[in-house]
Amino acid sequence: MPTLCKPSIRVPEYVVTMEDTLEFAEKVHAGKPQLPLALRLIQNTGVRKRHIVQPIEEALLHPGFEERNRLYESESKKRCPEVIEEALANAAVTVRDIDAIIYVSCTGFMMPSLTAWLINSMGFRYDTRQIPIAQLGCAAGGAAINRAQEFCTAHPESNVLIVSCELCSLCYQPGDDNVGALLSDGLFGDAVGAAVVRGNGGVGVALERNSSYLIPGTEDWISYAVRATGFHFQLDRRVPGTMEPLAPVLRELAASHGWDVRNLGFYIIHAGGPRILDDLAKFLDVDREMFRFSWATLTEYGNIASAVVLDALRRLFDEDRVTPGDTGVIAGFGPGITAEMAVGRWTVDAPAEMERAQLDELTSSLQ
Repeated sequence: MPTLCKPSIRVPEYVVTMEDTLEFAEKVHAGKPQLPLALRLIQNTGVRKRHIVQPIEEALLHPGFEERNRLYESESKKRCPEVIEEALANAAVTVRDIDAIIYVSCTGFMMPSLTAWLINSMGFRYDTRQIPIAQLGCAAGGAAINRAQEFCTAHPESNVLIVSCELCSLCYQPGDDNVGALLSDGLFGDAVGAAVVRGNGGVGVALERNSSYLIPGTEDWISYAVRATGFHFQLDRRVPGTMEPLAPVLRELAASHGWDVRNLGFYIIHAGGPRILDDLAKFLDVDREMFRFSWATLTEYGNIASAVVLDALRRLFDEDRVTPGDTGVIAGFGPGITAEMAVGRWTVDAPAEMERAQLDELTSSLQ
């Protein structure tokens, strides 16, 4: 059964605190009638800090779409390899063991995809499949996990690498001053994440079933307007209310697998914002504390788009309280409005631990 192994996460070195965000919002958008409401909403996000790839003074400037995208490419190439190497080590595999790379990102554009550069620069096999996903936004982390499960099921013994590179700060638009844009300016952060789904063996979440769902008639609630200046994020005020129709879908996914969604061992949920987490806990009848990994991601990193589910899962590993056989759910939400969901069971595969020890010995001998 495909197993989602421990993710690796890195955030950039430049830190933006809540206080920084409020200060710059007041300075840049002074006098705008919607500013007081936006400031209150930003304060209510609970995001204490975020990390971005440039000093905030540079991030607030707009050098043009071409320069922004050039920076996206250079920063992606600089930051992804280290994260990937750690994810491979976490799964006790090497670049030569990877059969497919799923690359997800909605904050920049490259063609060919970064997957081609990774294959050429990091030593992946030249027959490695490339599966870039660019337009699912925050839901892409869940989608990548689901597509990796399906690939490993269709191709037994295969291993899939998931890479998420979200540099949300490069989408900041100084001229956008509606409430949705101002709120997103105080919510999103930058991060790079990676994880391996092993077709056989491994320690982590054994992926047993997945599902997708799109709420009808909501395709314009989260979107990009693509203009000469780049990607302009658009957020409808109705988005936070989407957990009420999505909760029954999650409940049904668990029930179809014979599980009660109220009584699972762990919950890895996309941290889109505080109301989304609170509402989903309420409508699922789950203790708010069970979403602690998602809350921690939101508080410390902000909404890091498709990388949220990988970071929340990494925190589950680090807490080290889960036991073999514990059941859980993974869910990412994004444009569409789309939900990508999976259920699985914690597994500790002894052979994988032996492989990890052998890999460590091999690595040491080469140093």
